[in-house]
Amino acid sequence: MVSLDIREIPEEHLDQILDLADLAFHEKESDEKRERFRESLSRCDRIGVYDDDTLVGQIAAHRFSLSVPGGELPCAGLDFVAVAPTHRRRGLLARMMAEQWRRCAQAGRALSCLWASEDAIYGRFGYAPGTEGCTVEIDSRRPLALRIAPDPRPLRLIDAAKAPVVLGPVYEAGRALRPGRFARDEEWWAKNVLAFDDDDDEGTVRIVVLGEPGAAAAGYVVYHVEAVTGASPVVEVHELEADSAPVAATLWDYLASIDLTDKVVGRVRPLDDPLLLFAADRDQVRVTKQFPALWMRLVDVRAALTARSWAAPVDVVLAVRDPGVPANDGRFRLTAGPEGATYTPTEAPAELTLDVPELAACYLGGTPVARLVAAGLVVEHTPGAAARLDAALRTDLLPFAHEDY
Repeated sequence: MVSLDIREIPEEHLDQILDLADLAFHEKESDEKRERFRESLSRCDRIGVYDDDTLVGQIAAHRFSLSVPGGELPCAGLDFVAVAPTHRRRGLLARMMAEQWRRCAQAGRALSCLWASEDAIYGRFGYAPGTEGCTVEIDSRRPLALRIAPDPRPLRLIDAAKAPVVLGPVYEAGRALRPGRFARDEEWWAKNVLAFDDDDDEGTVRIVVLGEPGAAAAGYVVYHVEAVTGASPVVEVHELEADSAPVAATLWDYLASIDLTDKVVGRVRPLDDPLLLFAADRDQVRVTKQFPALWMRLVDVRAALTARSWAAPVDVVLAVRDPGVPANDGRFRLTAGPEGATYTPTEAPAELTLDVPELAACYLGGTPVARLVAAGLVVEHTPGAAARLDAALRTDLLPFAHEDY
Protein backbone atom coordinates (compact mmCIF):
# COMPACT_ATOMS: atom_id res chain seq x y z
CA MET A 1 0.00 0.00 0.00
CA VAL A 2 2.99 2.34 0.48
CA SER A 3 3.30 3.09 -3.24
CA LEU A 4 -0.45 3.62 -3.79
CA ASP A 5 -1.25 7.32 -3.98
CA ILE A 6 -4.76 8.79 -4.15
CA ARG A 7 -5.07 12.12 -5.96
CA GLU A 8 -6.89 14.18 -8.56
CA ILE A 9 -6.76 12.73 -12.09
CA PRO A 10 -5.52 15.46 -14.45
CA GLU A 11 -7.16 16.10 -17.81
CA GLU A 12 -4.13 14.73 -19.67
CA HIS A 13 -4.94 11.30 -18.14
CA LEU A 14 -8.49 11.01 -19.52
CA ASP A 15 -7.38 8.25 -21.89
CA GLN A 16 -6.03 6.32 -18.90
CA ILE A 17 -9.51 6.51 -17.33
CA LEU A 18 -11.05 5.08 -20.49
CA ASP A 19 -8.40 2.37 -20.74
CA LEU A 20 -8.96 1.30 -17.13
CA ALA A 21 -12.74 1.25 -17.68
CA ASP A 22 -12.26 -0.96 -20.76
CA LEU A 23 -10.07 -3.29 -18.70
CA ALA A 24 -12.47 -3.48 -15.75
CA PHE A 25 -15.66 -3.88 -17.78
CA HIS A 26 -14.19 -6.08 -20.58
CA GLU A 27 -15.13 -3.61 -23.31
CA LYS A 28 -13.49 -1.80 -26.19
CA GLU A 29 -15.32 1.37 -27.10
CA SER A 30 -15.31 2.93 -30.57
CA ASP A 31 -13.21 6.03 -31.26
CA GLU A 32 -16.41 8.08 -31.55
CA LYS A 33 -17.71 6.91 -28.18
CA ARG A 34 -14.31 7.46 -26.52
CA GLU A 35 -14.31 11.04 -27.75
CA ARG A 36 -17.79 11.56 -26.29
CA PHE A 37 -16.64 10.05 -22.99
CA ARG A 38 -13.56 12.32 -22.94
CA GLU A 39 -15.77 15.38 -23.27
CA SER A 40 -18.01 14.16 -20.46
CA LEU A 41 -15.06 13.32 -18.18
CA SER A 42 -13.50 16.74 -18.74
CA ARG A 43 -16.51 18.23 -16.92
CA CYS A 44 -16.39 15.75 -14.01
CA ASP A 45 -14.57 15.70 -10.69
CA ARG A 46 -12.02 12.85 -10.91
CA ILE A 47 -10.32 10.82 -8.15
CA GLY A 48 -7.64 8.26 -8.93
CA VAL A 49 -5.34 5.80 -7.18
CA TYR A 50 -1.89 5.55 -8.74
CA ASP A 51 0.66 2.79 -8.40
CA ASP A 52 3.72 4.91 -9.15
CA ASP A 53 2.55 6.52 -12.45
CA THR A 54 -0.06 3.90 -13.39
CA LEU A 55 -3.75 4.58 -12.76
CA VAL A 56 -5.18 1.53 -10.94
CA GLY A 57 -8.40 2.91 -9.43
CA GLN A 58 -10.79 5.70 -10.34
CA ILE A 59 -14.07 7.49 -9.64
CA ALA A 60 -15.52 10.29 -11.75
CA ALA A 61 -18.40 12.43 -10.46
CA HIS A 62 -20.81 14.49 -12.56
CA ARG A 63 -21.97 17.73 -10.94
CA PHE A 64 -25.71 17.11 -11.06
CA SER A 65 -28.71 18.89 -9.64
CA LEU A 66 -31.28 16.27 -8.63
CA SER A 67 -34.99 16.83 -8.05
CA VAL A 68 -36.09 15.93 -4.52
CA PRO A 69 -39.57 16.35 -3.02
CA GLY A 70 -40.31 20.06 -3.05
CA GLY A 71 -37.07 21.18 -4.67
CA GLU A 72 -33.63 20.00 -5.74
CA LEU A 73 -30.17 19.41 -4.33
CA PRO A 74 -26.61 19.25 -5.70
CA CYS A 75 -25.67 15.62 -6.26
CA ALA A 76 -22.46 13.82 -7.22
CA GLY A 77 -23.31 11.36 -9.99
CA LEU A 78 -20.63 8.66 -9.83
CA ASP A 79 -19.37 7.22 -13.11
CA PHE A 80 -16.42 5.21 -14.49
CA VAL A 81 -15.90 3.57 -11.08
CA ALA A 82 -13.22 0.91 -11.56
CA VAL A 83 -10.29 -0.85 -9.92
CA ALA A 84 -7.67 -2.69 -11.92
CA PRO A 85 -7.99 -6.49 -11.54
CA THR A 86 -4.39 -6.59 -10.31
CA HIS A 87 -5.26 -4.32 -7.37
CA ARG A 88 -8.58 -5.73 -6.14
CA ARG A 89 -9.24 -6.46 -2.46
CA ARG A 90 -6.71 -3.92 -1.26
CA GLY A 91 -9.20 -1.29 -0.02
CA LEU A 92 -8.86 1.04 -3.00
CA LEU A 93 -12.59 1.51 -3.57
CA ALA A 94 -13.17 2.27 0.13
CA ARG A 95 -10.41 4.88 0.08
CA MET A 96 -11.78 6.53 -3.04
CA MET A 97 -15.33 6.56 -1.67
CA ALA A 98 -14.15 8.22 1.55
CA GLU A 99 -12.33 10.86 -0.49
CA GLN A 100 -15.41 11.35 -2.68
CA TRP A 101 -17.64 11.97 0.36
CA ARG A 102 -15.08 14.40 1.80
CA ARG A 103 -15.16 16.36 -1.44
CA CYS A 104 -18.96 16.28 -1.50
CA ALA A 105 -18.98 17.86 1.97
CA GLN A 106 -16.56 20.56 0.82
CA ALA A 107 -18.68 21.34 -2.27
CA GLY A 108 -22.02 21.27 -0.43
CA ARG A 109 -23.31 18.16 -2.22
CA ALA A 110 -25.60 16.39 0.23
CA LEU A 111 -26.35 13.51 -2.15
CA SER A 112 -24.42 10.99 -4.22
CA CYS A 113 -25.94 8.68 -6.80
CA LEU A 114 -24.97 6.01 -9.30
CA TRP A 115 -26.24 3.27 -11.60
CA ALA A 116 -24.86 0.05 -10.16
CA SER A 117 -23.04 -2.40 -12.43
CA GLU A 118 -23.11 -4.90 -9.54
CA ASP A 119 -25.73 -4.47 -6.83
CA ALA A 120 -23.70 -6.32 -4.19
CA ILE A 121 -20.91 -3.74 -4.19
CA TYR A 122 -22.58 -0.49 -3.21
CA GLY A 123 -24.77 -1.36 -0.23
CA ARG A 124 -21.71 -1.58 1.99
CA PHE A 125 -20.86 2.02 1.04
CA GLY A 126 -24.24 3.37 2.13
CA TYR A 127 -26.03 3.31 -1.23
CA ALA A 128 -29.49 1.86 -1.84
CA PRO A 129 -31.97 2.00 -4.74
CA GLY A 130 -33.74 5.34 -4.36
CA THR A 131 -35.89 4.76 -7.43
CA GLU A 132 -37.21 1.71 -9.25
CA GLY A 133 -38.20 1.24 -12.86
CA CYS A 134 -40.02 -1.21 -15.06
CA THR A 135 -39.99 -2.29 -18.68
CA VAL A 136 -43.32 -1.97 -20.49
CA GLU A 137 -44.20 -3.71 -23.77
CA ILE A 138 -47.17 -3.02 -26.03
CA ASP A 139 -48.37 -5.57 -28.56
CA SER A 140 -49.03 -3.21 -31.47
CA ARG A 141 -50.24 -5.77 -33.99
CA ARG A 142 -53.65 -4.25 -33.32
CA PRO A 143 -54.71 -0.72 -32.29
CA LEU A 144 -53.97 0.24 -28.71
CA ALA A 145 -57.10 -0.21 -26.61
CA LEU A 146 -57.66 2.74 -24.24
CA ARG A 147 -60.06 3.49 -21.41
CA ILE A 148 -59.76 7.29 -21.85
CA ALA A 149 -60.08 9.63 -24.81
CA PRO A 150 -56.71 10.72 -26.21
CA ASP A 151 -55.87 14.43 -26.48
CA PRO A 152 -57.08 15.58 -29.94
CA ARG A 153 -54.36 18.16 -30.56
CA PRO A 154 -51.97 17.50 -33.47
CA LEU A 155 -48.67 15.65 -33.38
CA ARG A 156 -45.61 16.82 -35.26
CA LEU A 157 -42.06 15.61 -35.84
CA ILE A 158 -39.34 18.07 -34.91
CA ASP A 159 -35.64 18.27 -35.61
CA ALA A 160 -33.18 17.44 -32.82
CA ALA A 161 -31.64 20.92 -33.07
CA LYS A 162 -34.94 22.46 -31.92
CA ALA A 163 -35.67 19.85 -29.28
CA PRO A 164 -34.03 21.37 -26.16
CA VAL A 165 -36.09 24.57 -26.47
CA VAL A 166 -39.33 22.74 -27.27
CA LEU A 167 -38.98 19.76 -24.92
CA GLY A 168 -37.20 21.49 -22.04
CA PRO A 169 -40.27 23.11 -20.40
CA VAL A 170 -42.21 19.81 -20.51
CA TYR A 171 -39.29 17.94 -18.96
CA GLU A 172 -38.82 20.58 -16.23
CA ALA A 173 -42.52 20.46 -15.35
CA GLY A 174 -42.25 16.69 -14.98
CA ARG A 175 -39.10 17.03 -12.87
CA ALA A 176 -40.95 19.21 -10.40
CA LEU A 177 -43.54 16.45 -9.90
CA ARG A 178 -41.23 13.42 -9.73
CA PRO A 179 -38.13 13.25 -7.51
CA GLY A 180 -34.99 11.58 -8.81
CA ARG A 181 -34.44 13.46 -12.06
CA PHE A 182 -31.46 15.50 -13.23
CA ALA A 183 -31.46 19.11 -14.40
CA ARG A 184 -30.36 19.45 -18.02
CA ASP A 185 -28.62 22.20 -19.92
CA GLU A 186 -28.63 22.48 -23.70
CA GLU A 187 -25.35 20.59 -24.01
CA TRP A 188 -26.70 17.67 -21.94
CA TRP A 189 -29.82 17.53 -24.12
CA ALA A 190 -27.75 17.47 -27.29
CA LYS A 191 -25.04 15.01 -26.24
CA ASN A 192 -26.75 12.72 -23.72
CA VAL A 193 -30.46 12.71 -24.57
CA LEU A 194 -30.83 13.33 -28.29
CA ALA A 195 -27.51 11.96 -29.58
CA PHE A 196 -28.06 8.40 -30.72
CA ASP A 197 -25.40 5.71 -30.57
CA ASP A 198 -25.74 4.20 -34.04
CA ASP A 199 -22.88 1.68 -33.69
CA ASP A 200 -25.27 -1.20 -34.34
CA ASP A 201 -27.14 0.48 -37.18
CA GLU A 202 -30.29 0.47 -35.08
CA GLY A 203 -32.03 3.41 -36.71
CA THR A 204 -32.50 7.14 -36.38
CA VAL A 205 -33.77 8.93 -33.31
CA ARG A 206 -37.20 10.53 -33.83
CA ILE A 207 -38.82 13.28 -31.76
CA VAL A 208 -42.59 13.82 -31.79
CA VAL A 209 -44.36 16.56 -29.83
CA LEU A 210 -48.04 17.15 -29.15
CA GLY A 211 -49.56 20.62 -29.36
CA GLU A 212 -50.68 23.30 -31.76
CA PRO A 213 -47.88 24.78 -33.92
CA GLY A 214 -46.53 27.86 -32.18
CA ALA A 215 -47.96 26.83 -28.81
CA ALA A 216 -46.08 25.25 -25.92
CA ALA A 217 -45.79 21.46 -26.23
CA ALA A 218 -48.03 19.42 -23.94
CA GLY A 219 -45.92 16.29 -24.28
CA TYR A 220 -43.27 14.55 -26.34
CA VAL A 221 -41.69 11.22 -27.11
CA VAL A 222 -38.13 10.40 -28.18
CA TYR A 223 -37.79 6.99 -29.85
CA HIS A 224 -36.18 4.95 -32.59
CA VAL A 225 -37.25 1.93 -34.63
CA GLU A 226 -34.88 -1.00 -34.21
CA ALA A 227 -34.53 -3.74 -36.82
CA VAL A 228 -34.91 -7.29 -35.46
CA THR A 229 -33.51 -10.26 -37.38
CA GLY A 230 -36.33 -12.55 -38.51
CA ALA A 231 -39.09 -10.38 -37.02
CA SER A 232 -40.83 -7.04 -37.46
CA PRO A 233 -38.99 -3.92 -36.24
CA VAL A 234 -39.56 -2.78 -32.65
CA VAL A 235 -40.31 0.78 -31.51
CA GLU A 236 -37.85 1.57 -28.69
CA VAL A 237 -38.99 4.45 -26.46
CA HIS A 238 -36.14 6.52 -25.01
CA GLU A 239 -38.26 9.08 -23.18
CA LEU A 240 -41.95 10.00 -22.98
CA GLU A 241 -43.25 13.02 -21.07
CA ALA A 242 -46.82 14.28 -20.87
CA ASP A 243 -48.59 16.93 -18.82
CA SER A 244 -51.80 14.87 -18.55
CA ALA A 245 -53.09 11.34 -19.02
CA PRO A 246 -54.90 12.19 -22.32
CA VAL A 247 -51.63 13.58 -23.73
CA ALA A 248 -49.80 10.40 -22.68
CA ALA A 249 -52.57 8.33 -24.28
CA THR A 250 -52.11 10.16 -27.59
CA LEU A 251 -48.36 9.59 -27.58
CA TRP A 252 -48.60 5.87 -26.72
CA ASP A 253 -51.34 5.46 -29.34
CA TYR A 254 -49.07 7.09 -31.93
CA LEU A 255 -46.18 4.75 -31.08
CA ALA A 256 -48.44 1.69 -31.33
CA SER A 257 -49.72 2.81 -34.74
CA ILE A 258 -46.33 3.11 -36.51
CA ASP A 259 -46.50 1.05 -39.68
CA LEU A 260 -44.45 -2.12 -40.21
CA THR A 261 -43.81 -2.64 -36.48
CA ASP A 262 -45.55 -4.97 -34.04
CA LYS A 263 -44.11 -4.08 -30.63
CA VAL A 264 -43.42 -0.95 -28.56
CA VAL A 265 -40.90 -1.22 -25.71
CA GLY A 266 -40.28 1.33 -22.96
CA ARG A 267 -37.14 -0.02 -21.28
CA VAL A 268 -37.28 2.25 -18.22
CA ARG A 269 -40.68 3.54 -17.10
CA PRO A 270 -42.01 4.58 -13.67
CA LEU A 271 -43.78 1.90 -11.65
CA ASP A 272 -46.88 4.12 -11.51
CA ASP A 273 -46.92 4.94 -15.25
CA PRO A 274 -50.55 5.95 -16.03
CA LEU A 275 -50.39 3.80 -19.16
CA LEU A 276 -50.76 0.76 -16.91
CA LEU A 277 -54.14 2.05 -15.74
CA PHE A 278 -55.64 3.64 -18.85
CA ALA A 279 -54.73 0.71 -21.12
CA ALA A 280 -57.97 -1.24 -21.64
CA ASP A 281 -56.28 -4.62 -22.19
CA ARG A 282 -53.44 -5.59 -19.85
CA ASP A 283 -52.69 -8.59 -22.07
CA GLN A 284 -51.77 -6.01 -24.73
CA VAL A 285 -49.77 -3.78 -22.34
CA ARG A 286 -47.50 -5.78 -20.03
CA VAL A 287 -44.80 -5.11 -17.47
CA THR A 288 -42.02 -7.52 -18.42
CA LYS A 289 -39.39 -6.47 -15.87
CA GLN A 290 -39.02 -4.52 -12.62
CA PHE A 291 -35.63 -3.43 -11.30
CA PRO A 292 -33.72 -1.04 -9.00
CA ALA A 293 -32.73 2.08 -10.93
CA LEU A 294 -30.86 5.06 -9.46
CA TRP A 295 -28.91 4.23 -6.29
CA MET A 296 -28.76 7.00 -3.68
CA ARG A 297 -26.43 7.87 -0.80
CA LEU A 298 -27.12 10.60 1.77
CA VAL A 299 -23.68 12.12 2.24
CA ASP A 300 -25.07 14.82 4.56
CA VAL A 301 -28.21 13.45 6.22
CA ARG A 302 -29.13 16.70 7.95
CA ALA A 303 -28.86 18.78 4.76
CA ALA A 304 -30.79 16.19 2.75
CA LEU A 305 -33.68 15.86 5.22
CA THR A 306 -34.07 19.58 5.87
CA ALA A 307 -34.01 20.45 2.13
CA ARG A 308 -36.95 18.27 1.05
CA SER A 309 -40.66 18.95 1.57
CA TRP A 310 -42.86 16.92 3.91
CA ALA A 311 -46.44 15.78 3.28
CA ALA A 312 -47.48 15.63 6.95
CA PRO A 313 -46.14 16.64 10.36
CA VAL A 314 -43.83 14.16 12.08
CA ASP A 315 -41.73 14.21 15.25
CA VAL A 316 -39.56 11.11 15.50
CA VAL A 317 -36.20 10.11 17.00
CA LEU A 318 -33.95 8.23 14.59
CA ALA A 319 -30.86 6.20 15.47
CA VAL A 320 -28.84 6.32 12.25
CA ARG A 321 -25.83 4.07 11.67
CA ASP A 322 -23.26 5.33 9.17
CA PRO A 323 -19.70 4.05 9.58
CA GLY A 324 -18.65 5.75 6.35
CA VAL A 325 -19.56 9.32 7.36
CA PRO A 326 -19.27 9.69 11.15
CA ALA A 327 -21.13 13.04 11.16
CA ASN A 328 -24.28 11.16 10.10
CA ASP A 329 -23.93 8.53 12.83
CA GLY A 330 -25.93 8.94 16.03
CA ARG A 331 -29.35 9.70 17.47
CA PHE A 332 -31.30 12.61 16.01
CA ARG A 333 -34.76 14.14 16.43
CA LEU A 334 -36.47 14.82 13.11
CA THR A 335 -39.23 17.39 13.41
CA ALA A 336 -40.79 18.04 10.03
CA GLY A 337 -43.96 19.18 8.33
CA PRO A 338 -45.30 21.39 5.54
CA GLU A 339 -43.44 24.38 7.03
CA GLY A 340 -40.01 22.70 6.91
CA ALA A 341 -37.81 20.46 9.04
CA THR A 342 -35.19 20.43 11.76
CA TYR A 343 -32.77 17.58 12.51
CA THR A 344 -30.86 17.83 15.76
CA PRO A 345 -28.80 15.49 17.98
CA THR A 346 -30.69 14.12 20.97
CA GLU A 347 -30.27 11.81 23.94
CA ALA A 348 -33.94 10.73 23.75
CA PRO A 349 -34.65 7.02 23.14
CA ALA A 350 -34.71 5.99 19.49
CA GLU A 351 -38.09 5.25 17.95
CA LEU A 352 -36.55 3.85 14.74
CA THR A 353 -33.07 2.42 14.21
CA LEU A 354 -31.80 2.23 10.64
CA ASP A 355 -28.63 2.17 8.59
CA VAL A 356 -27.94 4.97 6.14
CA PRO A 357 -28.76 2.82 3.05
CA GLU A 358 -32.32 2.36 4.35
CA LEU A 359 -32.61 6.11 4.87
CA ALA A 360 -31.50 6.57 1.26
CA ALA A 361 -34.07 4.04 0.04
CA CYS A 362 -36.98 5.95 1.57
CA TYR A 363 -35.63 9.51 1.12
CA LEU A 364 -37.29 10.25 -2.25
CA GLY A 365 -40.55 8.57 -1.26
CA GLY A 366 -40.03 5.36 -3.19
CA THR A 367 -39.70 2.72 -0.44
CA PRO A 368 -42.02 2.86 2.59
CA VAL A 369 -40.25 2.63 5.93
CA ALA A 370 -42.90 0.10 7.02
CA ARG A 371 -41.71 -2.24 4.26
CA LEU A 372 -38.16 -1.98 5.56
CA VAL A 373 -39.40 -2.76 9.08
CA ALA A 374 -41.24 -5.82 7.75
CA ALA A 375 -38.04 -6.91 5.98
CA GLY A 376 -36.05 -6.67 9.22
CA LEU A 377 -33.87 -3.84 7.91
CA VAL A 378 -35.30 -1.13 10.19
CA VAL A 379 -36.07 -1.65 13.88
CA GLU A 380 -39.25 0.02 15.12
CA HIS A 381 -38.96 0.66 18.87
CA THR A 382 -42.17 2.74 19.13
CA PRO A 383 -45.26 1.20 17.49
CA GLY A 384 -46.57 3.43 14.73
CA ALA A 385 -43.30 5.35 14.25
CA ALA A 386 -42.75 3.91 10.76
CA ALA A 387 -46.31 4.79 9.70
CA ARG A 388 -45.89 8.36 10.96
CA LEU A 389 -42.62 8.78 9.06
CA ASP A 390 -44.13 7.25 5.90
CA ALA A 391 -47.03 9.72 5.99
CA ALA A 392 -44.53 12.58 6.11
CA LEU A 393 -42.28 11.15 3.36
CA ARG A 394 -45.17 10.45 0.97
CA THR A 395 -45.05 11.94 -2.53
CA ASP A 396 -47.93 12.19 -5.02
CA LEU A 397 -45.90 10.35 -7.68
CA LEU A 398 -43.22 7.73 -7.21
CA PRO A 399 -39.62 8.86 -7.77
CA PHE A 400 -38.30 8.00 -11.20
CA ALA A 401 -34.93 8.05 -12.93
CA HIS A 402 -34.41 6.60 -16.38
CA GLU A 403 -31.28 8.44 -17.50
CA ASP A 404 -28.37 5.99 -17.23
CA TYR A 405 -25.61 8.54 -17.72
